[in-house]
Amino acid sequence: MSPVPPDLPLWSYPAMFATGLVAGFVDSIAGGGGLITLPVLLSLGFPPPLALGTNKLQATCGSGSAAWHFARSKAVSLRECGAGVFFTGLGAAGGTLMVQRIDPNFLKQFIPIILLVLAGYLLFRPQLGEKEIQPRLSPGVFYVAAGLGLGFYDGFLGPGTGSFWCMAFMLGLGFTMTRATAYTKVMNFASNVVSLVLFAIPGHVHYAAGVSMGLGQLIGAKIGSGMVLTRGTKFIRPIFITMVLAITLKLLWDSRSH
Repeated sequence: MSPVPPDLPLWSYPAMFATGLVAGFVDSIAGGGGLITLPVLLSLGFPPPLALGTNKLQATCGSGSAAWHFARSKAVSLRECGAGVFFTGLGAAGGTLMVQRIDPNFLKQFIPIILLVLAGYLLFRPQLGEKEIQPRLSPGVFYVAAGLGLGFYDGFLGPGTGSFWCMAFMLGLGFTMTRATAYTKVMNFASNVVSLVLFAIPGHVHYAAGVSMGLGQLIGAKIGSGMVLTRGTKFIRPIFITMVLAITLKLLWDSRSH
């Protein structure tokens, strides 16, 4: 049974557009846009399944916009991403189907610990991501493992997925932070599209709200991806660490609330 959509006032649509604009900008640089958009949808009275599905629609717009601009600027080779897109989509399908049947709150107890380790690693390794390093994994092994694992996580829970992908690209394939950010958006787009389809089938998407936020995402992601390309790692790193810590605090707060 589809959740009942809220009766949205007219003022909420420009508000959702502005929310998407800000979230798209932040998300294209460091991930974590869902920290901005999902609470807004819930505050407008969206039932959780409808909020999650609608959030995937607007996030698809943002990640698609960022991926497109990174690809046009040659910061990412879409031909190299084929295996990653496939396995990420496969993982996202499993995660999205499971989250509609199982309460994901138990995972929220463990993810903050991993995110804190990630932030600490970046703080104590300030040179990480400035230059490309020797890959630790072959692309084939990397995309199967990271695609299935992070795709599933994005479909099932989501917070911090962009951060995990960025670190995985830097540590696994030796990318710079700028290049890792670009490839991350392609993988985010793959998992968002698959999750969106699986939320849409049972009617868990509010299209008017999702498009309103999505239009803002398109613009915000274009601006943010442009700044990533022109300013590089020194610009990305502080925003990245800030968003990782913000996601961690949000998950810790949610776990205390339950």
